[in-house]
Amino acid sequence: MDRSKIGKYGEDLAAAYLSKLGYKIIERNFRIRGGEIDIIALDQGILIYVEVKTRSSHDFGLPEESVTYHKLKFLERASKFYRANRHNLPLQERIDVVSIDLSRSKPSINLIKNAGF
Repeated sequence: MDRSKIGKYGEDLAAAYLSKLGYKIIERNFRIRGGEIDIIALDQGILIYVEVKTRSSHDFGLPEESVTYHKLKFLERASKFYRANRHNLPLQERIDVVSIDLSRSKPSINLIKNAGF
């Protein structure tokens, strides 16, 4: 499976996982120049920007280890663009990270809440 298919598969797994936890997915793959926000959701009245990282091996570390300071700063900037053109969004917001590890026979999913802001 190539990188884009692995990424899409990981995002699909993350969206399903978050939905099972009670998150309401409101948008996926919100793009601005420089990147995208993988998933935007609501959780108990909080607007959540979700970064999904998927890895099929540990050759370059665990999935969550690839969420850098610069990536978190980009997500903060992108969240402002998202909010600017939409109304009636909750005032509270946060960044969560979902790591998807495909290195074993069964995918492992890990949610890290409050990774940014």
